Amino acid sequence: MARVLIVDDDRQNRELLAIMLGGEFTLMTAASGEAALAIITAQPPDIILLDVMLPGLDGYQVVEAIKGEVRTRHIPIILITGLDDYGAETRGRDAGAEDFLSRPVDRADLSLRIRKLLPPPAPATPS
Repeated sequence: MARVLIVDDDRQNRELLAIMLGGEFTLMTAASGEAALAIITAQPPDIILLDVMLPGLDGYQVVEAIKGEVRTRHIPIILITGLDDYGAETRGRDAGAEDFLSRPVDRADLSLRIRKLLPPPAPATPS
């Protein structure tokens, strides 16, 4: 099962995303950019859902840190924000994020975008 890291300083937002994705993926959560980077170093996820507006390191800085490391640059990142402006999306893509979602997040759209960015599952080996 793919591992998804949800990074958001708002507990309710983390919980809502976890409810939307529960059962489909193995979930990890972080409340700050610094905590997310520590988790990624210890146990890299398969994909990251990252809030833009975080205390300390913001989402753009976290994307740059992840994409700047050889070990983690392959991990797809979806930025999620309440900012509904083209400049925020452009800045996120320039930092290296693969996708961008505005709140409120639609469950079906989120799941589809995650699946599109995840590598295909390895083929089963014959018994």
